[in-house]
Amino acid sequence: MTQDFIIIGGGIAGVSAAARLSCLGSVTVLEAEAQLAHHASGRSAALFEPRYGLAPVVALSFASDDHHRHANGGVLSPRGMMIVAQADGRASFEADLAAMGLNALSVTEARQIVPILNPETVAFAAHADHAWDIDTDLLLQNFAREARSNGALFLTGARAIAIARTATGWVVTTASGSHEGRMLINAAGAWVDEVARMAGVAPLGFTPYRRSMARIPAPGGHDVSNWPMIFGGGESWYAKPDAGALIVSPAEEHAMVPHDAWADDMVLAEGLARYEEMVTTPVTRVLSNWAGLRTFAPDRVLVIGRAAADPAFFWLAGQGGYGFQTAPAASALVADLIAGRQSTLDAACVVALSPRRLE
Repeated sequence: MTQDFIIIGGGIAGVSAAARLSCLGSVTVLEAEAQLAHHASGRSAALFEPRYGLAPVVALSFASDDHHRHANGGVLSPRGMMIVAQADGRASFEADLAAMGLNALSVTEARQIVPILNPETVAFAAHADHAWDIDTDLLLQNFAREARSNGALFLTGARAIAIARTATGWVVTTASGSHEGRMLINAAGAWVDEVARMAGVAPLGFTPYRRSMARIPAPGGHDVSNWPMIFGGGESWYAKPDAGALIVSPAEEHAMVPHDAWADDMVLAEGLARYEEMVTTPVTRVLSNWAGLRTFAPDRVLVIGRAAADPAFFWLAGQGGYGFQTAPAASALVADLIAGRQSTLDAACVVALSPRRLE
């Protein structure tokens, strides 16, 4: 049976697109792994900070705000964010302060919020309450439930191994069978250029970058549940409360080929050292570690739209570190473009997100 839409990729991009497109026609989602959201979506820092990113990304994030707060009861909870920097990091600190709309604090005030900050190394600090935790699993399941209620089919363990163009659309072959669809939505994360090549569409030059994370015990036995997410100046590292512990990341961006990423021990050690330099409590053990791939277009803006060479091939790619926070608006744009409706986004933003800029 020919579907209206075949979506390759079962992360937050593909699942949210399935929910929106299921109102327009029949949908099949093909996910290569044994479960949805296995790769980047399953390894997200899960923060909603709408001021984070370049202008088109920020526009998508602000357009997603209402959905995050209210749809299905909402998926946000208060977190807040703080940036700390050493004396020689003033320039990057002030740039972060301006870009993120933060309020400068004295070191004493910052330590009242995060008591482990080291007054001998922290020279600058700033804070804002306009950052929230995203319940990423709930958001994903809400979109999946909506899609399934409209008849969408999710197939896991269904890695695309061949894609052929037909007179009426596409045939995507997996190890377990073939699937026909009129339109192909490429939401394959780190593998989007590989999917394009299989489909005979020119790749756009996406690069996956590894980011590693370590989970450590709550420092000094502190209750960290109300601490903000803490960034080193210039995003040189970050730490975020997580179920009574802390996630610490070196915030690295190391270009990689698409694969199931794992943390690099040396990179983690360097990141933990940068974190330790700014706090009074050393890291004594690591509970667990992992890594994910954040995939960016060359200009670090999402790519959403039909391929110029074939309008039946649709890009939904380059989410980078913004996939969850932009998913409501990005998926709405997918449906608007395919249905021929005017988007609620500014026309210039829609153009800035289009693949035409890279083709």
